[in-house]
Amino acid sequence: MLRITRNSALILALVFCFISCDDHRVFDAYTSVPNRWHKDSIVSFKINPPDTVNPYNLFVNLRNTNAYKYNNLFLIVEMTFPHGKTIKDTLEYRMAEPSGKLLGTGITDIKENKLWYKESVVFNEAGEYEVSIQHAMRESGKVNGITHLEGITDVGFRVEKPKNN
Repeated sequence: MLRITRNSALILALVFCFISCDDHRVFDAYTSVPNRWHKDSIVSFKINPPDTVNPYNLFVNLRNTNAYKYNNLFLIVEMTFPHGKTIKDTLEYRMAEPSGKLLGTGITDIKENKLWYKESVVFNEAGEYEVSIQHAMRESGKVNGITHLEGITDVGFRVEKPKNN
């Protein structure tokens, strides 16, 4: 039988509060990628920013395992504005040190990476924005992309208030 003392309950409550309190988060969501991320699979997020005045920082969040065998990652990120305007970027992120050790946080074989997408973005159109993320990985010297990218388990998107506000 599990017995929880008052001190244990207090510590547990403080840890939960510390983990769950994130004053900067405006939007933070993940989508799981089953086994392998297909090159034609697009992960999308719909965002309704809280205002059209304040700046926000945007991030692509990834969770990967040791099965991810590349030093970098190329992504195509597309943001569609409420009135139809679209911005499309091809981004490159470093995922491992030269030694092969994966970057990111986490003490297990799953690493979490918070990757900068855009800084100080003002959502100047009211309404719903859509962000779409697709991998654009290719092996060196090959024209065709990697059909099934292994090692990525979750793709996420985060909008947060800048730390100095």
